[in-house]
Amino acid sequence: MTLGPIAFTAPWLLTALIALPILWLLLRAIPPAPVRKFFPGVVLLLGLRDDDSVSDRTPWWLLLLRMAAVAAVILGLAGPVLNPEERRAADRGPLLILLDASWASADSWTARLDMVSKLLNEAGRDGRPVAISRLTQPEPPLFQSAAAWQSRLAGLTPNPWSPTPAMQGAFVALLEDGARFETLWMSDGLDRVGRDDLLAALERHGRVSVFQAPAAVLALAPVTIEDGAVQVTALRSRSTGPQDILVQAHGRDPTGTERVLADLPLSFAADEDGTTGTLNLPAELRGRLTRFRIAGQDSAGGLALTDDSLRRREVALVAGLENREGLELLSPLHYLRRALAPSADLLEGTLSDVLPANPDVVVLADIAQLTAAEETALSEWTEKGGLLLRFAGPRLAASEISRREEHPLMPVRLRVGGRSVGGAMSWGAPKTLAPFEKDSPFFGLPVPDEVRVTAQVMAQPDPTLAERVIATLSDGTPLVTRKKLGQGQVVLFHVTANAEWSSLPLSGLFVSMLERLSVSSAIAVPSAEDLAGTTWHPVRVLDGFGTLKSGDDLPGVSGEDLAEAALGPMLQPGLYTSEERQIARNVLSPDDRLAPAAWPVRITVSGLEKAQETPLGGWLLALALGLMTLDILAALALTGRLAGARTAVIACAALLTIPTENRADDITAVEATAEVVLAHVLTGNKQVDDTAHSGLFGLSETLFFRTSVEPAEPMSVDLERDELAFFPLLYWPVTPDQKRPSDAAYEKLNRYLRSGGMILFDTRDGDVAGFGTASPNGRKLQQLAAPLDIPALEPVPSDHVLTRAFYLLQDFPGRHTSRDVWVEAAPADSEKIEGMPFRNLNDNVTPVIVGGNDWAAAWAMDQRGQPIFPVGRGLAGERQRELAYRFGVNLVMHVLTGNYKSDQVHVPALLERLGQ
Repeated sequence: MTLGPIAFTAPWLLTALIALPILWLLLRAIPPAPVRKFFPGVVLLLGLRDDDSVSDRTPWWLLLLRMAAVAAVILGLAGPVLNPEERRAADRGPLLILLDASWASADSWTARLDMVSKLLNEAGRDGRPVAISRLTQPEPPLFQSAAAWQSRLAGLTPNPWSPTPAMQGAFVALLEDGARFETLWMSDGLDRVGRDDLLAALERHGRVSVFQAPAAVLALAPVTIEDGAVQVTALRSRSTGPQDILVQAHGRDPTGTERVLADLPLSFAADEDGTTGTLNLPAELRGRLTRFRIAGQDSAGGLALTDDSLRRREVALVAGLENREGLELLSPLHYLRRALAPSADLLEGTLSDVLPANPDVVVLADIAQLTAAEETALSEWTEKGGLLLRFAGPRLAASEISRREEHPLMPVRLRVGGRSVGGAMSWGAPKTLAPFEKDSPFFGLPVPDEVRVTAQVMAQPDPTLAERVIATLSDGTPLVTRKKLGQGQVVLFHVTANAEWSSLPLSGLFVSMLERLSVSSAIAVPSAEDLAGTTWHPVRVLDGFGTLKSGDDLPGVSGEDLAEAALGPMLQPGLYTSEERQIARNVLSPDDRLAPAAWPVRITVSGLEKAQETPLGGWLLALALGLMTLDILAALALTGRLAGARTAVIACAALLTIPTENRADDITAVEATAEVVLAHVLTGNKQVDDTAHSGLFGLSETLFFRTSVEPAEPMSVDLERDELAFFPLLYWPVTPDQKRPSDAAYEKLNRYLRSGGMILFDTRDGDVAGFGTASPNGRKLQQLAAPLDIPALEPVPSDHVLTRAFYLLQDFPGRHTSRDVWVEAAPADSEKIEGMPFRNLNDNVTPVIVGGNDWAAAWAMDQRGQPIFPVGRGLAGERQRELAYRFGVNLVMHVLTGNYKSDQVHVPALLERLGQ
């Protein structure tokens, strides 16, 4: 029953309110009113006062107080609920909560789980059986109690693929015929084929309601190479006005550390659902790229992996006739070697030698005639996507190739004879280069004024000539021409590759032009025919949140499936290798577009924000208890006995006025010092704080069963209020929005660090940006750590005591597997002493350890000892979790014993005890 904003789960109890008037009459009648009669002898009693007095009639205000107390009890037992959801009687049967659980759900996954938790609470109060199903992993709906599902919510995660029509059809086939249940569909907001059939099937079983996030879904298309630049395309599911995003290019620096190598801001116009940006990077930097990610997006769709399309190119150099020894500067290949060596792998030899290696680019320097076999092989190679780059020269100018009709391996027809300017027999001066047009692959490159052309081969005027010219001289004469040949292209420089006909090879422009052409030979997206008969093995795969994980425990896939099959459990997005090739299978394909889900008018669609139903029964019962207490005090006052209870009331008030903070501090001090206690810093984010507490609980349990350390229940620490000296280790998870501690808190933290305490900073981002500020958590860490007295840091060296405090370790994984964990740097003069297996790095415990592997999530376990969060997949994931526990054990042992394990004084005694 609903009355305005309040509903009652047991409205039948409200019938007891009818008894209130009867209660009024009873209280008025008991005791019965005395009969008033005049007795003369009463005069003798005038002036006397009895210590105890009894009213002859209950006062009206006391009756009202008692009736209010009874009414509060009745209302409280009736189960009142504030802001109840309007539910129909027909909807009190079984409830199916259906989640798309795709990559598009990942960015708002926390809000979705919160919504599911609220729905489970409501179903639990109504006594409804509940089933939770994911469309990306179809399973028969299992209807259980809401409480049973609440304990399993933390284990629900999105998958890095979308529900395919086959998956949706499989789920429909799993529904029991004739079963009646209500469906609450947690949609990811994207439209897809097969959804209408699934909706119709669900409506045959009962009412269907939809919940989806109002924000547009963002994703990255696979990156491409066009005219030497990286093209990055971002998509969104619907136009929601102008929007700016930041795409970060991740890769490895020269030390092998994963970092953000470049940022690319992109902007959506008000009516656009896609935007493309160009990223110009040096070849060396471009070859280090591993992935692109939309900053702030935690989904597999917000990440695009790179593969061989951005790797260093293999360029084959072939010359017709090398100059004699000693005249290196006249060699047609000398300048090509110097220009291409920094950005490409060079092959040299004859055509028959280099073509079997399948290079990306073949350069022919002043080669005019080819044998029929060479022409056929070179044409086939070019049509499959190769770039044939030709340079003119005396032999090409003197030949008859491409004169009367266009040669297949030449981009244009050539005129008889060449052009010579600036010589004794010519009328004009050497020519300069014209600025490059927008449709040229060289567009944007600055043209030096000092570049001069003195001779060239001339292109024959032709209707197609204008569209094939990609560089001209200042007088409009074609300098570089290009044409498509199958999937590849043929490019001709109308000058020599050495400085004989122009000064172009002596300039930096020559290097940039060659680099752009070699990059434009990007490997095309392979088709199923290209990959037929091959088997590809997953190296690293993505989870729903866009985190890369090992794919060693997954089976290989056929080349045909890798090219065309839909993503799913057997084909997950990630990097796949076969022999020496590597292909990235991203969430989106190049032709994919994001379309918003369109629901019929009959379907109720709500957001992920839902008014929280607040039970009021407890508050009303507490009010009734308070009213009864007032009734007792009022009765004592009316009978004159209140003075006797006054002393007890004052004593209770005195106890209540004792500062609770001091008592709480005393209790905390006793609990923290009675046993070894691990602690974590409160961040203000409940989910992160709960995870940190569960993680330290799991680590404490591991220490209890594996070592002689028997920690007590971990504690939460408020830096502003709590004392830190009780705890040997503080785990500090970093969140982007946590508040900066006060100066007093920093003074307390510095005192803690100087007195031997340790802080484990965990950015929980997999150290995607390395030890820097490229990630939001990394930037927040630098802000939080700036006022701390922290020594110089370095990655954990292989001979640090942390690697052998209890277990022998070289990796320190958590839920992520980054190797970059930072500790106090060793002294500059530390050296390895003969007879010792490792150095004495420092005398004390490192005051801080910095990493981003989300150790608490890997350690976290519930009260039954079961892991809360998944780590990796299969046996590899369990091995990773085990290594995380071992790192935690080593960490606590290092905190408690310092450099004991590196003290070799005890080695003889230990060997003697072992009998060796």
